[in-house]
Amino acid sequence: MTPACAAAQELEPGAYWPLPTGLHIVTVVNSVNWGDLAFDPSAPIDEASAAINTTAFVATHVFNLAGRSANATVVLPVIGGHIEGLYLGEPAETGRFGLGDPRLKLAMNLYGAPAMTPKEFASYRQGRIVGVSLIVAPPLGQYDSARLINIGTNRWSFKPEIGVSTTRGSWVLEAMAGVWLFTDNTGFFGGRTRQQDPVVATQVHATYKFTRSMWLAGDANYFTGGQTTIGGKQNLDLQRNSRIGATFSSAINRQQAIRMSISRGAYTTIGADFTSIAASYTYAWAR
Repeated sequence: MTPACAAAQELEPGAYWPLPTGLHIVTVVNSVNWGDLAFDPSAPIDEASAAINTTAFVATHVFNLAGRSANATVVLPVIGGHIEGLYLGEPAETGRFGLGDPRLKLAMNLYGAPAMTPKEFASYRQGRIVGVSLIVAPPLGQYDSARLINIGTNRWSFKPEIGVSTTRGSWVLEAMAGVWLFTDNTGFFGGRTRQQDPVVATQVHATYKFTRSMWLAGDANYFTGGQTTIGGKQNLDLQRNSRIGATFSSAINRQQAIRMSISRGAYTTIGADFTSIAASYTYAWAR
């Protein structure tokens, strides 16, 4: 459940926009996803569909790293889902609920966004920005090797990424490119080992800022790769998927903000061809 949804939902406008040093941010995000699922061809599952709800608790700290704006983030997802389809040709359904694999992220702006105090940030005008990040997802989510469908992945995942954005008046144009790298799952269903090739992921965003704290973005991504090998047998499950969507964000006051987004599959070869709606609430304070 988690790997397909996590890769497909990576539509993150503003991921490298700078923030003032010393800021602490807590966010609660809830997303609802529904649609069709395509499992590994080796699995005897057909015509599968799912409804998956994810509530994520996010903590971010902004700090000075070598004179540049940087931040560290921890994400703890709680996932519940219901899946139905044909198993060995017979109707079947199942549900899962539990903690997904957490994510640890370190991001840093290399160009265009020095570390700033809140006073300096108040007069900052965004121009061209270049940033990099690294996501690490340790295998701490709920996992049972006796089950084919799990919330956790039972493997480590890593994603280095680079992002570039430029501002033209009220418009901000962004592009990001990264690659997901995976260790082997040696405790896969049936006592086998599951290996997966890297997944190259790109995303682009066009954001219009109504004010400094209210904006609307058009989002799109494309990711490819991820072919799997289970028990030494390579599957015909090379991914070539893309999604499109929109994101709206607005501040409530100086410390609180809300964000809403919607996305759907534009092109899917294998994975999750679903619709996703998400809403989040953020509270921030400076030390």
